[in-house]
Amino acid sequence: MKAVVYNGPKDVSVNTIDDPKIEKQTDVIIRLTTTNICGSDLHMYEGRTSFEKGRVFGHENLGEVIEVGAAVDRIKKGDRVCMPFNVGCGFCENCERGLTGFCLTTNPGTAGAAYGFAEMGPWQGGQAELMRVPYADFNCLKLPEDAEEKEDDYVMLSDIFPTGWHGVELSGFLPGESIAIYGAGPVGLMAAHSAEIRGASQIFVVDSHDDRLKLAEAIGAIPIDMRKGDPAQQILDATGGLGTDRGVEAVGYQCCDRHGKERSNYTMNCLVKSTKATGGIGVVGVFVPEDPNAPDDLQKEGKMAFDFGNFWFKGQKIGTGQCNVKHYNRRLMKLIEQGRGNPAQIISHRLPLDQAPDAYKHFDERDAGWTKVVLKPGT
Repeated sequence: MKAVVYNGPKDVSVNTIDDPKIEKQTDVIIRLTTTNICGSDLHMYEGRTSFEKGRVFGHENLGEVIEVGAAVDRIKKGDRVCMPFNVGCGFCENCERGLTGFCLTTNPGTAGAAYGFAEMGPWQGGQAELMRVPYADFNCLKLPEDAEEKEDDYVMLSDIFPTGWHGVELSGFLPGESIAIYGAGPVGLMAAHSAEIRGASQIFVVDSHDDRLKLAEAIGAIPIDMRKGDPAQQILDATGGLGTDRGVEAVGYQCCDRHGKERSNYTMNCLVKSTKATGGIGVVGVFVPEDPNAPDDLQKEGKMAFDFGNFWFKGQKIGTGQCNVKHYNRRLMKLIEQGRGNPAQIISHRLPLDQAPDAYKHFDERDAGWTKVVLKPGT
């Protein structure tokens, strides 16, 4: 099969590799029809993780079941399914509690596994023509009858729509509250979309790219252009000095200040400033335990200079961690099915798999108009 293979920093290629096979009778094999490039793939693409050369990228995956292990009961050949980026077993302590992002079985020695991701187990990614899915009855979300018609919406159930929703949830958001989202990449835009669905009174989205800010405004948010000045102060000015009830960090450890300089603590400290006293902050941007190639010594050790004094004095709360996709994906699927959720609105490019290397280059460089890329294997 063809697959997107990592060769080293900023170097991917579409290679022919061995087809996946049923290894346990709880597996299925999927023929991928849509697989996305995620912003978190860029950390690996840039060489800022321990992702091994020769591995396949891709954790946002949707396709058709073409082979089924003998122990799979629920999922059938021909089903159209979307897989959470988390690989869960369904029976460990954390999976039983709904914390599938922290499975204790699928990545021995740590909590949490994912397809095609650094330090998240051996699972091959789905930016390919075929993909093996373990514990298929648990991990496959079977899609409704309109799966082909709304495929570009449903594929977002693999990660960014649930993750954006999770960021809002972690903040403690309640209907009628205001919220500020730092980062108008795909996850930040999905956080804005989620907040709009959930009844936010005001949504602010902070970024420095015109195309992303335009999408945020189309979703219903107030765009905050950080190039024009301190984004936290802009939000304070727009709220009579009070700030917002809630905030979401949707950038991660490679965030930059308004001058374009990488500062891993920038968004977090802005959130402390722009969030009300006793407010809540949800952090779904990726932060890592160590980043040896970071420009800052603290960041190399996975640490930051965090404004804890103001955070404590304001009595704020923070929720963090990767999304437990299965906690949300079935309900978000219903929102899409009924026309209430429209995550595909942020897609800028639909490309064949062979164009993945060029797509990675444009998306990584934040070239104008490259807001979300979906790949279509087999086209």
